[in-house]
Amino acid sequence: MILHWTTKSFHDLALTELYALLQLRSEVFVVEQTCAFQDIDGQDEPAYHLLGLAENGDLAAYARLFDAGKSYEQVSIGRVVVSPKYRRYGLGRELMKQAIGQCDSLFGPQPIKIGAQYYLREFYQSFGFEQQDDIYLEDDIEHIHMLRP
Repeated sequence: MILHWTTKSFHDLALTELYALLQLRSEVFVVEQTCAFQDIDGQDEPAYHLLGLAENGDLAAYARLFDAGKSYEQVSIGRVVVSPKYRRYGLGRELMKQAIGQCDSLFGPQPIKIGAQYYLREFYQSFGFEQQDDIYLEDDIEHIHMLRP
């Protein structure tokens, strides 16, 4: 499956794009993972938004990208998500490749930090991320900080 990738600042998002990304994040992080948490966290405005659109216009994959000092001391990637409807096509791998590439383009090549769900540790290690600390709970889900030097 081939997606059309676009990266936009918060202020460049169309209302329909903003609605789609909030809907996808809610579908996966709140409903699917049965986790009541404040997804709209005040961090969307300083972020760049990476959108992977299917041929029919559906938002199939998404991530937030932050310059250093906005979320962590380092450049960071967050809210990495693939729509349940579009799983099993390898889009998670493509999303991370795009996210890392966009971070390099937007902010210059430098270390990238993520707060990853622990069960995805090996997935992120395959992109060069290394575990930085012990497991911590965030919204009752095991997480770890990882850094890609």
